Amino acid sequence: MKVLIIGSGGREHAILCALNKSPMLTKLYMTPGCQATENLATLVDINPSNSMDVTQFCKRENIELVVVGPEQPIINGLSDDLTAEGINVFAPTKAAAKLEASKSFTKELCKQYSIPTAKYEYFVDENSAKNFVKSRKIKFPLVIKANGLAAGKGVIICDTEDEAFSTINSMLVEKKFGESGEEIIIEEFLAGKEVSFFVLVDGLTTAMLGSARDYKRVRENNEGPNTGGMGAYSSPSIISKEMEQKIIQRIIYPTIQALVNMGTPYRGILFAGLMITKDGPKLLEYNIRLGDPEAQVILPRIDPNCDLLKLMLSVVQGKLNTKMVELDNKSTVCVVVASEGYPNDYKKGEIIKGLDKIESIPDVSLFHAGTKLDENGNWISDGGRVLNVVAEGNTVEEAKSKVYSALNFLEWPGGVFRYDIGLSEK
Repeated sequence: MKVLIIGSGGREHAILCALNKSPMLTKLYMTPGCQATENLATLVDINPSNSMDVTQFCKRENIELVVVGPEQPIINGLSDDLTAEGINVFAPTKAAAKLEASKSFTKELCKQYSIPTAKYEYFVDENSAKNFVKSRKIKFPLVIKANGLAAGKGVIICDTEDEAFSTINSMLVEKKFGESGEEIIIEEFLAGKEVSFFVLVDGLTTAMLGSARDYKRVRENNEGPNTGGMGAYSSPSIISKEMEQKIIQRIIYPTIQALVNMGTPYRGILFAGLMITKDGPKLLEYNIRLGDPEAQVILPRIDPNCDLLKLMLSVVQGKLNTKMVELDNKSTVCVVVASEGYPNDYKKGEIIKGLDKIESIPDVSLFHAGTKLDENGNWISDGGRVLNVVAEGNTVEEAKSKVYSALNFLEWPGGVFRYDIGLSEK
């Protein structure tokens, strides 16, 4: 099979590595890709935001499956456009992608189908939002979210009225997140353990793909602003089989049934951000693709006999079996190395050394999230989140020890990372 992957980050690098293991694969293409993936795929210069460009390339090269990594092309309707031209695509439709594109859509769906989630209200006017905060109908701490996409940075936890008012102003008045923040959700803060939960869905059939815990705050002890993710770990012990069934029965299945009822069945990977509270699992938000950096810790745990390409095809063809996915009993830890200053202003173009040493370490993988080569052949930083260093071990503690030992070989003074990824409590 010939396969095209859309994307260029660490998540897509991890997808490439997983798909390359498939005996069904003939050739892999990637757009826009990055120089670090040239040994895994043929990079093609087409605009992934232009459906016609993608369609013409697929027809010219006889592409048999398109795998879309990031959320924006999915939300723009790339899946619909490719499907209309008879091209298989592993991604949900634009209508189903509203689960991520609009938090208010998901909240209303939860209300209609009795899916457990945080109490909330929805606002487009700053005065109404501030009056709601003053009413104390939701007690502090409370959470304010941009309704649309904000690259993982549009969720603010507020401990005081002043913090809440400042956040409301930044979104609704100062337009910090542009159109994404023109509508906001104010919701209760849920206490418990946060889990990223992934399932494959082919309409009504689901197969558990794994779970992980990620770390959104930029600094240790969950301090500093939210980011796209500073690290993650995956382990068989994150949730019990009993909790897994509760999540599927109370949250996942009612959601996919709701979409079928709406005439927009879901096909692809569904990523539920959950809080495991004293009252059971509650939905924080949905994403309509693999997480980043969760993909980097879940995909390496797929059993070698469990072909990711075959799994993706079974979803596209509506032939998914609930028992098709097998994960090993290992644990994986991913540490994201970011440019100093991220998620705010940061420098690009800094030379990074030591990557060859990291890649040579057993049980350690390196995924490039934001790098490129300079004219002298040096790897240089080219983004906010730049590298993902991933290690595998029999336990989380063992994987954590390996990943931080590997990071000792990194020579990049401007690279920053958290030292507490993989702790049992976030």
